[in-house]
Amino acid sequence: MSSLNKGIGKVEVTLKWDPSPAGTSAHDLDLIAATYTKDAPHGAPDYLVHFDSRSPDGTITLSRDSRTGLGLGTDEAMVLELNRLAERYGRVVVGVAIQQRGGRKTFGDIANTTVRVNEGYDELAVDDFSAVAGATAAVIAEFDRDASGEWRFHPNVRGFDADPETFVTVMGN
Repeated sequence: MSSLNKGIGKVEVTLKWDPSPAGTSAHDLDLIAATYTKDAPHGAPDYLVHFDSRSPDGTITLSRDSRTGLGLGTDEAMVLELNRLAERYGRVVVGVAIQQRGGRKTFGDIANTTVRVNEGYDELAVDDFSAVAGATAAVIAEFDRDASGEWRFHPNVRGFDADPETFVTVMGN
């Protein structure tokens, strides 16, 4: 029997920021999604999706990747087709990590950062990282499957002081 509850089906997470000032190293922010099975909803993810990768089943894709923030509009975009994820998955965590080439950078060092989570035309969340200005990485959204099998969204901006490699090992804790 199907549920009468409408869960989250397909979402897009977008990220934008201003380029670094002339003569300084480029600001490079990366969207990262971590998937967790129902049996192991925390700790090490079953798999990650980030630049130069996609999910094994094609349900999570990074469709736009910027290394500088140059250009108009969205710099990074990730689509998560939660309604197509296998039943064995119970949790997906989405985060943003700042590449640390050229010295330590925090969200407070990067102008006009904005992350949005949309389901179709509905804006589920928007954040500018001001609450985690001293962080170098942040979890920005969590999705989990409820008892009826429907996906639920939890806006959850949590900052971390971690390089991208370390961040992906702790973002789901």
